[in-house]
Amino acid sequence: MKNLPIEIKIVYITAAIVTMLFIGFIVFVVLMYNRKQLLNLKEKQLKESEHQNQLLQKELEKQKLIEKERERISHDMHDDLGAGISALKLQAEFLKQRAENDDLKNDIDEMLKTSEEMNLSMREMLWSLNSGNDTLGNFIDYAKMYAQNFLKKTKILIITESENIDEETAVSTEQRRNLFLCLKEALNNAYKHSQSDQIKLSFIQKDKEFMMRISDNGIGINHEEPEGNGLRNMKRRMQEQNGHCEITTENGTHLFFRIEL
Repeated sequence: MKNLPIEIKIVYITAAIVTMLFIGFIVFVVLMYNRKQLLNLKEKQLKESEHQNQLLQKELEKQKLIEKERERISHDMHDDLGAGISALKLQAEFLKQRAENDDLKNDIDEMLKTSEEMNLSMREMLWSLNSGNDTLGNFIDYAKMYAQNFLKKTKILIITESENIDEETAVSTEQRRNLFLCLKEALNNAYKHSQSDQIKLSFIQKDKEFMMRISDNGIGINHEEPEGNGLRNMKRRMQEQNGHCEITTENGTHLFFRIEL
């Protein structure tokens, strides 16, 4: 290289510089292309995020409208149906005081019993419609109260227990309603068929999993007989909520209802 003429050296140096500039230009183009691709990706992600936020906002607005409608229906039921049932009950009691015929008095007693059952059913529907009850704590409180009221005129002792319950955990209206209907069916079956003198009602939470267990110390279930509508309905309700219903009959009957919150 030292012995080469100056002109050739200049050519070599110029070629090296041009090569370096070319490589630099290629690197610059690649970096700019990658930067542009990254900006396009971020812009696309931003637009997708905005779209998702708009969908979420619409869904929230829809849920608010549904909740508002539920509350309107519950208020109308309370004001109209509740007042109507109370009026019927008062009229029936007034007629009973004036009645002299025993058969008529028995008919009026049946009317009073029916009106009380209608009033209880209405209160259950109002509880189901009220979105303010969509927490685990509210469900458990209402379930305990219902079980105690249902069995208070029987010889069956009701025991309740809760384990690791976060009372503020959200539970959907459908989950709450179906769990409650399963509870009603299980208590009714135990009262009619179990011949038990004790029922234990347990509520257990493990993170986002909730389990309700209803156990009695009765005679159990005869598996040789066909499964009744009540058991089929409870299993169906849990399946509709992506949950699980399990029944065992060792030392009584034990029903397990499990859902993901």
